[in-house]
Amino acid sequence: MPNLTPAERLAALEAGENPLEIARMKSGYAVMGDSQFLPGYCLLLAFPLVEKLNDLQGEHRTAFLDDMAKLGDAVLASTDAVRINYSIYGNLDPFLHAHIFPRYATEDPAYATIPPMSIPADVRGSVPYDPSVHDALRRVIASHLQPYEPV
Repeated sequence: MPNLTPAERLAALEAGENPLEIARMKSGYAVMGDSQFLPGYCLLLAFPLVEKLNDLQGEHRTAFLDDMAKLGDAVLASTDAVRINYSIYGNLDPFLHAHIFPRYATEDPAYATIPPMSIPADVRGSVPYDPSVHDALRRVIASHLQPYEPV
């Protein structure tokens, strides 16, 4: 669903029509990334829509950051990743979303120690999400989120 606006992505999630959805969490939606250059790459999309983390106050801010960590825990438990890189930018798409990047011991050494968004775009886009390949991992990640209470 790479060509949808943030509002369109969230509307598709609310309607149950986004195949990248992993789970509804307390602060928003966990979704698989459009690209799986790092298997298990996913995002937490804040819902309702806010522009930036600083727009959230108190328990809403805490819930978003807690959900982000829980999603990272689920990705770690579902993959052979050795660590997770967490990123919140807000510079290209002006809505709050966190990137959860699993990092692997088997990564190309040229990219293993740099921020994932610094990896060349052609590499990052080289493995588009394919349900026939990646849906099993999406379901495993979702299963690790089941102990957490959603909304």
